[in-house]
Amino acid sequence: MEILSEAILTNVIKKRPAISHKGTFGRAVLIGGNKQYGGAIMMSAEACVKSGAGLVTVITQKDNHAPLHARLPEVMVVDWEDEKLIFQVLESATVILIGPGLGLDEHSLKLLKIVLSLQTKNQWLVIDGSGISLFAQEALSLTHPSHTVFTPHQMEWQRLSGIPIEQQNEQTNATFQQKLQANVIVKSHRTEIYTIKECYHCPLGNPAMATGGTGDTLAGMVTGFLAQFQNKSDAICTAVYLHSYIGDLLAEDNYVVLPTTISAALPHYMQYFSNKD
Repeated sequence: MEILSEAILTNVIKKRPAISHKGTFGRAVLIGGNKQYGGAIMMSAEACVKSGAGLVTVITQKDNHAPLHARLPEVMVVDWEDEKLIFQVLESATVILIGPGLGLDEHSLKLLKIVLSLQTKNQWLVIDGSGISLFAQEALSLTHPSHTVFTPHQMEWQRLSGIPIEQQNEQTNATFQQKLQANVIVKSHRTEIYTIKECYHCPLGNPAMATGGTGDTLAGMVTGFLAQFQNKSDAICTAVYLHSYIGDLLAEDNYVVLPTTISAALPHYMQYFSNKD
């Protein structure tokens, strides 16, 4: 298993071309946020925008629209009951994220099935949170596994893989990932990444990051990085490493690292590493 280092940041995060526009950096569509967990999709959207995705659309329960626009006017919002508009938005997406705050009810399952059925071979799909639990519970199938990323914490990985937490290790995780044929980020105090060809270990991270929304923020970062960087495996690894890198810096002066504080720091550190090449 390869240990990630700061080199991945300078290898991937480059200065933006002088001639570019918002379409240059990808179209991300994020789906989630029921009445109870609207904050989850908002944190994902904030991380996605601040990690540099060119256009971000959030498909969420209508009660979340006003607070989302108030907090993050850069995003577009679609009612998750508006099936016709959902189909239109998904068709133009570069990357789709589904799961943060999605919930486990029938409508949530319907949205997940729509996404799985519509994903094209040119689109990347990130499945997080309750999207993973629904996928496992319903024994669903992927349309384009090599272009799919699961971002489970260890209990969600147990649901998906059937591997008990105490038996999760590089060998057992890699064996199931090869069966799944998708990319997997197994989140823990030392996150591991299983891509189609390689396995990676992130040596960073700290207990100050153990708070609600940290995973939603990472999912948003992964989505934003996939939207704009060409080497997808490296983009996934860079999002994971930078997420923990910023978290470690913030933990030097903070007992708890809020996920939104990580997102707020993203533009600064991405600019910093883009100037180091």
